[in-house]
Amino acid sequence: MSWIFGYGSLVWRPAFPAIAQRPAAIHGWTRRFWQGSADHRGTPEAPGRVVTLVEDPDGITWGMAYRVAAGERAAILAALDHREKDGYDRLELALDWGEGPSEDRALVYVAGPSNPHFLGPAPLDRIAEQVRASVGPSGANLEYVVRLAEALRAIGRPDPHVEAVAAAAQA
Repeated sequence: MSWIFGYGSLVWRPAFPAIAQRPAAIHGWTRRFWQGSADHRGTPEAPGRVVTLVEDPDGITWGMAYRVAAGERAAILAALDHREKDGYDRLELALDWGEGPSEDRALVYVAGPSNPHFLGPAPLDRIAEQVRASVGPSGANLEYVVRLAEALRAIGRPDPHVEAVAAAAQA
């Protein structure tokens, strides 16, 4: 498999070379700000909130798929494993290029509820407050939320949950 699917910061900051990139979706999953970030967008004392995917039989999550060269795959995955080290596991999921699930599959990083940094659902105002207050080595949590919202709008696929968190956090 030579595709990597990004639905969070990988949409706007992949930080790896790709030989192709294009908008894509995955079915059966919904994007939510339910993962804590103590290493990038917050600290252990004040974790930020970043997105993960939660299983949802009716869910469709749009993001960006990146095709990587076979010779660079191992180094790219090692860098992504480090970047996504706080609770994310690799899954292989079918991509949808806009016409329904295809034969193409992609590697996707998902942080499930059993990981120690999973925060789970919270009221929108509480998520927004945490986003506004959190800053980590990669920058402000608010920047992450706003840049993700902008990137999804740029590919013509705004996400209602991301838009709601961005609006509430900026209010």
